[in-house]
Amino acid sequence: MDRRKIEENIFKGLMNASMLIILASLVFILVTIIVRGLPAMNLAMITQTPKGGYYLGKEGGILNAIVGSLYLAGGATLLAILISLPVVLYLNIYSKKGSRLVAFTRFSFDVLWGVPSIVYGAFGFTIMLFFGLRASLLGGIIAVALLVLPIMSRAMDEVIRMVPQELLESSYALGATRLQTAFKVVTRQALPGILTAVLIAFGRGIGDAASVIFTAGFTDYIPYSLLRPAATLPLAIFFQLGTPFPEVQERAYASALILTVIILIISIVSRILITRFTKHIVK
Repeated sequence: MDRRKIEENIFKGLMNASMLIILASLVFILVTIIVRGLPAMNLAMITQTPKGGYYLGKEGGILNAIVGSLYLAGGATLLAILISLPVVLYLNIYSKKGSRLVAFTRFSFDVLWGVPSIVYGAFGFTIMLFFGLRASLLGGIIAVALLVLPIMSRAMDEVIRMVPQELLESSYALGATRLQTAFKVVTRQALPGILTAVLIAFGRGIGDAASVIFTAGFTDYIPYSLLRPAATLPLAIFFQLGTPFPEVQERAYASALILTVIILIISIVSRILITRFTKHIVK
C-alpha cells in the first residue's frame, strides 16, 4: 500500500476515534444527569424558591437560580453585544487592512479568550470594591460580560471577515456610507453567524460559576434590582453537591438537568432563527 494512503488511513482513524470519544462523553454526561436528576425533579423545583432549610433537605425549589441565571446571562450577553459589535465592525469596515492596530486587537481577544474565568471574577470584584459596590446582579453582569466579550468578538470577527468584499464595494458604488454599509449590508449578511456568536457567549455565560461567585453573590430570593445579590444555577449545583445529604445531592443533578434543558431550548430557537435569516443572505 502506498505510504500516503497509509497516512491518510491513520489520520482518518484518529479523526473517527476523536469523534467517537466526543460523542461518548456527551452521551455519558447526559445519561448521568438524566438518570440521577430525573427522579429528584418535580414541579416545586422550577416554581418555588428555597424554603428554610432547603439545603438540609427541606422543601422549596431553585426558581431563584433559574431566574437569576437568565437575568445575569441575558444582561451580560446584551452588554457584550453593545461593545463587541461596534469594535468588530470598526476592525473590518473602518480600519486599514493588515494594520498593527487590527492585528494587536485580534491578538488581545485571543489572549483574553484563554484567561480563566476566576480571573475575570477577581477583576470584577476589584472593580466593585473600587466603586463601593456589594455582590449584586450588576456585578455579576459586568464580570460575565468581560468573560464572554472576547469569545463573542472573535466569533463575530471571523464571520464578518467572510462577507464578500465585492458586496461592500457594490454598496459604496451605490452611494452608501461606511456606517450604512456596516449596519445595513455587512450586519445583515453576517446575521446568522452573529446569532451563533451570541448563542456561544450566552451558553458560556449561563454555565459559568467562577466569575460570579465573588461578584453576583447568592440569595434564596429572586433579584428585583440590579444592586441585589442573584443566585445562579451553577452555584446552586455547587452548593447542593457540597452538602452531606444524598437527597440534596440528587437535587443538584436535577438542577444540572434544568440548566441543560434551558441551553437546549435556546439552541433550538437560535437554529430556527438562523435558518430563517439565512434565506436573505446573498450567496
